[in-house]
Amino acid sequence: MQSFADAFGEAFRLIASFDADLRAIVFLSLQVSLSAVIVAAIIGLPLGAFLAVSRFPGRTAIVVAITALMGLPPVVVGLIVYLLLSNSGALGPLQLLYTPTAMIIAQSLLITPIIAALARQTIEDLNDEYHQQMTLFGLTSGQRLVTLLWDGRFSLMTALLAGFGRAIAEVGAVIIVGGNINHVTRVMTTTIALETAKGNLALALGLGIILVSIAIAVNSLVFALRGTAERAAYA
Repeated sequence: MQSFADAFGEAFRLIASFDADLRAIVFLSLQVSLSAVIVAAIIGLPLGAFLAVSRFPGRTAIVVAITALMGLPPVVVGLIVYLLLSNSGALGPLQLLYTPTAMIIAQSLLITPIIAALARQTIEDLNDEYHQQMTLFGLTSGQRLVTLLWDGRFSLMTALLAGFGRAIAEVGAVIIVGGNINHVTRVMTTTIALETAKGNLALALGLGIILVSIAIAVNSLVFALRGTAERAAYA
């Protein structure tokens, strides 16, 4: 077991030299999480927008369900995806278990409700605020939706960033469906857990520093976008 000071020194050396193993793990983490955000956005943004501007029987139940799914336990998602992708599962013939694709599926399921719920709230608030003006201008349903999406673009970006932050920090689901296979499905969070258990604190700390840096960057972007949205609203 390395001393804490030695581990920190080695961790910064790995980051400064951008060690090959560290680089591969970071790139795979970003690839998986960004792919999951794209998939979740394709599903969640239209779903949130539809729920925001539509009124139909059962809408409230769907909104409540999506909001509740924002807190869905990652290990439960991992288990569900594992059962679907295992050899005896419905999607078993695709042989996706223990691949980055399986991790993307799991992360997408986790963050789609987050993006959908935040998008619905944003667009619904804007719809209530601009309803009279859009009615006065005689906008069609499609034109209303485009207007609301454009006007709420900064807030919607914060929803995507929130989803990315949730995805990049995920460990429970991805370790179940990815298996934490070296150079195949090993991402930052699963590597930190493994290397800490092995006593290899340098790599764990190096990845931890990078992960925290990404979290800080994402949150900084969220605050910046909120400020931009507020300035645009009062312009």
